[in-house]
Amino acid sequence: MANVAVIGAQWGDEGKGKVVDWLASRADVVVRFQGGHNAGHTLVVGSQTYKLSLLPSGVVRGKLGVIGNGVVLDPEHLLSEIEKVGAQGLRVTPENLRIAENVPLILPLHPALDKAREAARGEGKIGTTGRGIGPAYEDKVARRAVRLCDLAEPEVLSRKLDELLLHHNTLLKGLGAETFEKQALLDRLLELAPKLLPFAEPVWERLDEAARSGKRVLFEGAQAVMLDVDHGTYPYVTSSNTVAGNAAAGAGVGPGRIGYVLGIAKAYATRVGSGPFPTELFDDTGKLLGERGHEFGTVTGRPRRCGWFDAAMVRQAVKVGGVDGLVLTKLDVLDGLPKLRICTGYRVAGETMKRLPAGVAAQAAAEPIFEDMEGWSGSTRGARSYAELPAEAVKYIRRIEELVEAPVVLLSTSPERDDTIVLRDPFVG
Repeated sequence: MANVAVIGAQWGDEGKGKVVDWLASRADVVVRFQGGHNAGHTLVVGSQTYKLSLLPSGVVRGKLGVIGNGVVLDPEHLLSEIEKVGAQGLRVTPENLRIAENVPLILPLHPALDKAREAARGEGKIGTTGRGIGPAYEDKVARRAVRLCDLAEPEVLSRKLDELLLHHNTLLKGLGAETFEKQALLDRLLELAPKLLPFAEPVWERLDEAARSGKRVLFEGAQAVMLDVDHGTYPYVTSSNTVAGNAAAGAGVGPGRIGYVLGIAKAYATRVGSGPFPTELFDDTGKLLGERGHEFGTVTGRPRRCGWFDAAMVRQAVKVGGVDGLVLTKLDVLDGLPKLRICTGYRVAGETMKRLPAGVAAQAAAEPIFEDMEGWSGSTRGARSYAELPAEAVKYIRRIEELVEAPVVLLSTSPERDDTIVLRDPFVG
């Protein structure tokens, strides 16, 4: 049986939570390999709704969850999330959650710098969540990050804080923000150490053992390909690589262990925050999509911008993300619309393109080229087979497959876990 990597194929918020939950019930280990608590998955299990930002979705299904070294970890948020799900009856312990010992930590100075920078950008702000993700990744690359393993070595931790504060306090002071005192940070980290270190281990060894014993591993991505720091709509992107190729580096496995790559896309398009969005709707249809789809960010609560399905963008995500098959979610949101539109390409400065250009000005100027399709009058909500879908809905799905050059292997027709049409089992490969 193959392992499976799940990534977003748009700008995030595609409904990965439900899909990952469905897959997690059939996996043995679920691994988060990038991002931080700027991402969120909503899982509906019976009468309980779990909103996870850091915890791998597998813990909800009683499976082993792993937070890989490619994640940036906020210790305070992690412990708060563990406490929150604990109040819902879900116990998270070192028995069902393991964290890479070399995972970089998000400290209070990171969100402070994040917010100060966004404020300084004014109208040119990127639209970050303000949770310190970017500054934490910067420290990792600059080789000054505090990592989870450092909490076991107070002298090393103290020296690292000296270097961090020299850098960050200089920036914070220049931006007119409050600076940080070393002793308060050191004391708090040493206080957290006994709560966090029991979860720490070289997870690459555990994942190697899982692979050798034939266990199914699910690699759980956050955000989406078009928010990838290299391949997305830069600079309006996240601070990590969201493509499936990063699952190997972010978890500590070889690239051959990633397995089948499943891309998640909505049957329309949404985006949170700033940045180009060629198919965005500013009319009543856009408002309707937002209302029907309950389009508010899981982490931020910000309303999502809504628009027509962008097949040119998803095709691009399929190619650079290494997507083998697509999951199409929220098909039911389109029920009853008389006309649907699919973007098949763009016009940029008089040139026709089938991809989003890399340049910021060119991206902002990209005009969508639309293909119109008939909508359907029947309902797709809750459908569990193709036979239950209106004929026009099937045509819409087939056209998307042609345009993005990837098969739709799963369809989600409601937030409920079992309202899923399975055309191919990703774990079979």
